[in-house]
Amino acid sequence: MKNWWIKLGCFLTGYNYNIVANSSEVTAMKVKQNLSALLIVCVLWSFIGFSFTQRYLKADLLGSIFGALLSCMIIIQIERQIILSVYHNRYLYIMRLLIALMMAVIGSVIIDQVIFKQDVEKRKISLLDKEVNQVFPIKSEELRLQTKYIDSTLSAKELLRDKLSADLSKNPTIKVYSNQSSATPVVSTVTDSANNVSSKTILMKSKTTSSTSIPNPKMVMLNALDNQISDIRKQKVLKDNDLLTLRSSIEKDIKEKVGFLDELKVMFILIRESNVALGVWGIWFLILLGLELFILASKAGEQRNVYDETLIHQEKVQKRKLELLAKHN
Repeated sequence: MKNWWIKLGCFLTGYNYNIVANSSEVTAMKVKQNLSALLIVCVLWSFIGFSFTQRYLKADLLGSIFGALLSCMIIIQIERQIILSVYHNRYLYIMRLLIALMMAVIGSVIIDQVIFKQDVEKRKISLLDKEVNQVFPIKSEELRLQTKYIDSTLSAKELLRDKLSADLSKNPTIKVYSNQSSATPVVSTVTDSANNVSSKTILMKSKTTSSTSIPNPKMVMLNALDNQISDIRKQKVLKDNDLLTLRSSIEKDIKEKVGFLDELKVMFILIRESNVALGVWGIWFLILLGLELFILASKAGEQRNVYDETLIHQEKVQKRKLELLAKHN
């Protein structure tokens, strides 16, 4: 079990297990120490990553677990920059300090948002009313203009229908006239100067006009107008319902679109107005900052152990080999 613990520590911290196994007990203890600090930080940031992914990215359980693992992996890679440094690098330590400050602020805010969830929700209600009061007049005026336009369109259509209906009442049918031509043969006799009589047939053309009654074709226009008026009335009912439920609809939309920055603003208001909230946030900030800097402080104040000396010795040997190869070439 002891070797497995050291193997796990080497895997997470990036140490070479073969070198650690052949080093002193102090090196093994250092691996365990770094592993313990790393696990504590990973557990906290896994919780932070899980909460952030679930609350603000609206991910499901698998997505939230992935967010926790991603946060844990990022922390491990950041800590390795310090753990695996053989030579003390002041700029690296300063950069790690700045990252620790930012991560402590973000982490403490997210944890406080989880702890003060109910308080945040209460404060969001009052802020929600203010936002609704700002949006409601604009939206309601827009709906009223749309309703007014629908009413005017409906009145025009109904007036047109009344005129058309009155015309159809007076003239339910219309007459259609048709002309027919016919030719009638007429025999005429002609006597010439010699008293000779001859006959001649002449075609006499005549025209007859007939009329038939058919339903007034405007009846089709009346049916189309009825359908249009029915559709417009349905639209009016929908707009009236939208106006009645406008406030609740705006509240629902705003609630669904509340994000990290909105809750962050509420948290700052709570911290500014409540000393208790400020104290809790300060405690979590110091805890996270301390955990973030624990490995940094440990690395900055320690002497080189057998593991570090082994790495430095291997580096010197390799450099010496390269020098000898250069001379021979």
